[in-house]
Amino acid sequence: MDRLTAMETFVCVIESGSFSAAARLLDVGQPAVSKSIAQLEERLAIRLLLRSTRGLMPTEAGQAFYERAKRAIEEVEEAELAARGSAGALSGRLRVSAAVTFARLYIVPRLPAFLDQHPELNIDIVLDDENIDLLERGIDVALRMGVLGDSSMTARKVGHCRRWVVGTPSWFARTGEPRTPADLLSHQAIVYEHGGGGSAWSFRQGDAETSVAVTGRIRVNAAEGVRAAVLADMGVAIASEWMFAPEIANGAVKQVLTDWELPGVDLWAVFPSGRMVSAKARAFVAWVEQIIGALEKAS
Repeated sequence: MDRLTAMETFVCVIESGSFSAAARLLDVGQPAVSKSIAQLEERLAIRLLLRSTRGLMPTEAGQAFYERAKRAIEEVEEAELAARGSAGALSGRLRVSAAVTFARLYIVPRLPAFLDQHPELNIDIVLDDENIDLLERGIDVALRMGVLGDSSMTARKVGHCRRWVVGTPSWFARTGEPRTPADLLSHQAIVYEHGGGGSAWSFRQGDAETSVAVTGRIRVNAAEGVRAAVLADMGVAIASEWMFAPEIANGAVKQVLTDWELPGVDLWAVFPSGRMVSAKARAFVAWVEQIIGALEKAS
């Protein structure tokens, strides 16, 4: 087995988490994967992997080798793509991290069209509302919302959306529709404990600014929980217009206090620091920008 193939096998083992999963992805037998890793460790004269109750874990040397091997594989793919020129198609594996709700509503349903454009490309989608470690998880590009906490990351803004106070028509029929932010004090709030969330809701109307400290019996740390609680008539919430776009369109959810402005939300494409951005990642981000452009025109 040549060096590049061995590196590709090792990277696949790290990203899939096991020899058996890597074997399925590479369409080879598990013994072939085990043999490749053993030969790689023998050639390097170092231990790359450790087995534990949590599965396979890279050693410190293994993690360093993984990062450089992945970078080398990407550079080879870039070289091949450049050699083929405009006739070249994207191939290999792209690992994307995204927030659960945004990916479920806007990315996954549209993926068939993107994959049809690139029949040799495979995509791993890691769904997580938390900001995971991109290098540790082998992520090529992450879609993140809100304020970026790490200024050292390579990031590109790909979209912006407004936020609204939302609830179901049946909730407002029972409790009354708020006319000012202060009216929210008499409502049960569904508090989203994630970046940009919390129980202090700030509003602006022209030059006037006000903030209310809402209260509620439900606090959640994922957007899917906010959606479920609102649709179950449990109260009002602050949500991006993307989070409830289908329900707002069909009337299942209503926006209120629309003459007041809430801080908006930015969508970012974030890339691992110190690594060349691959053609696959760039193409994916360009495709996401097309989706966002269509959403902005429709709103």
